[in-house]
Amino acid sequence: MWLLVLEGLAIGCLLGLTGAGGGILAVPALMASQGWTVSQAAPVGLLAVTLSAFVGMVQGLFKKIVRYRAAIWIALISLPSARYGIHLASIISPVWLSLGFSIVMMIVAYRIFFNKVNDFEDPPCKVNQSTGQLIWNVKTASVLGIIGVIAGLLTGLLGVGGGFVIVPALRKVTDLDMRSIVATSLMIIFLIGGVSISIHIIDGFQYPIAVTVSFVVACIIGMLIGRRLISLIDIKTVQKVFAVVVICVAIYLVISSLSKILPMISL
Repeated sequence: MWLLVLEGLAIGCLLGLTGAGGGILAVPALMASQGWTVSQAAPVGLLAVTLSAFVGMVQGLFKKIVRYRAAIWIALISLPSARYGIHLASIISPVWLSLGFSIVMMIVAYRIFFNKVNDFEDPPCKVNQSTGQLIWNVKTASVLGIIGVIAGLLTGLLGVGGGFVIVPALRKVTDLDMRSIVATSLMIIFLIGGVSISIHIIDGFQYPIAVTVSFVVACIIGMLIGRRLISLIDIKTVQKVFAVVVICVAIYLVISSLSKILPMISL
C-alpha cells in the first residue's frame, strides 16, 4: 500500500507542476503495483487524475488564470470521442492496448525531452492583450475543437487525463502564458475525465474501494504540493526528468507486452 501512496504523491505532484505529466504515469503505476491490465487500471487512474485536476482547477479559477470558455468548449467537443475511446478499450486485447499505450508514452517523452513543441509566431488562436482572454471566432473554435476530439479519444481509450496532449497543443496554437495554459489544462482534464468516469460507472465498472481511495487521496495531496512548488522549481528541469521516467516506464511496458505477444505469434 505504501508503494501505491508514493506513486500517487509523485503523480499528483507532476500534475500540479506541469498540468500534464502525472496522468500518463497513473495507469502504468497501477499496473505495476496492482498487477492490473490497462483496462482495469484506466478507470482508477482517471478518477485520481480527474479529482486532482479539480483541486488545481479551483486554485486557477480563484487566481483568474483559467480560460474557462476554452476549457468548456474543448470538453464538450471531446464527449463523442471519449465515449468511442472507452468502447475501443473494451474490445482491444489488453496486450495490444498496453503496447499502444507504451508507444504513445515514448512519443510524448521524446517531444518533451527535446522540446519539440514549436510555438507559432502567428498562432491561430490569439489572446486579447487588454483582457488576457482568447479572441473567439470560427478559426479559434475549430482549432480548439480538434484538440478536444484527440484529447477525448485518448482519455477514453487509455484512461489518461489528456493533459500531455492539451498542454503542448495550447502552447502551440495560442499565445496564452504558461500559467494560464496549465490551469486551463487542469479544468479540461477535470471536465473530460468527469464524463469518462460517468461512462465507466454506467457501463458497470466496480471501483476497488481501498486502492482507489488511497491512490486518489495521495494524488490530491501531491497536486497541492506541486502547485506550491511550481514557482520554486525550474519547469524545464522537471519536464526532462519526467520524460526520462516516462521512457523507462514505456520500455518496461513494451518488454512486458512483447513477452506475451511473441509466444502467441510462435504458436
